[in-house]
Amino acid sequence: MHGLLIVFEGIDGSGKATQSAELVKRLKEAGRQVMHVSFPDYDSPSSALVKMYLHGDFGKNPSDVNPYASSLFYALDRFASYRTKWKNFYQQGGIVIADRYTTSNMVHQMTKFDDEQERAQFLEWLEKTEYTEPDCVILLDVPLTVSEKLVKERAARGGSMDIHEQHIDYLRRCHAAYQILCQKYGWRRVECTHEGAIRSIHDIANDVFCEIQT
Repeated sequence: MHGLLIVFEGIDGSGKATQSAELVKRLKEAGRQVMHVSFPDYDSPSSALVKMYLHGDFGKNPSDVNPYASSLFYALDRFASYRTKWKNFYQQGGIVIADRYTTSNMVHQMTKFDDEQERAQFLEWLEKTEYTEPDCVILLDVPLTVSEKLVKERAARGGSMDIHEQHIDYLRRCHAAYQILCQKYGWRRVECTHEGAIRSIHDIANDVFCEIQT
């Protein structure tokens, strides 16, 4: 017996942190036992290799690091988080809301493969290596042009950009990967824009809340 694992996914700038926090708030108001987790877990020593990777210590281009190796950096971080922070809560029936998960590895690392068969083999390996299957994955879908604008605006305001965000072509490949995985695994898609403009946090949150109840 276990609880529920609900994961938020989306390209950079889609509002994962905002919407995951909003869902936690709504579920708590409804009297549910809820815990919020975020990956990478930057407050934990387990994220050390992830930080080095994203900072560019192993290469300034995402493709400089083998996707299997990159995935293990993140997998170890999630393993530590699960065993030390939310395993007991989850197994006792609690609802865990995750801002990113193994699903992010699927997206970011599958873009390093041009061959479809190699990509499929990688996804199969990742599922076998590390996978507590989410009960629901919410894809916060933002058009690529809007996402690029949001990322650039964040950088202009002084926000940090990791090696993924520094490569616009990489963002484009990730956006395409999200569409593929959404169809492959049956993720729930929530549109975050209307006629080219970002919808309100409240309206998006309403759609998210509806999705987790179906």
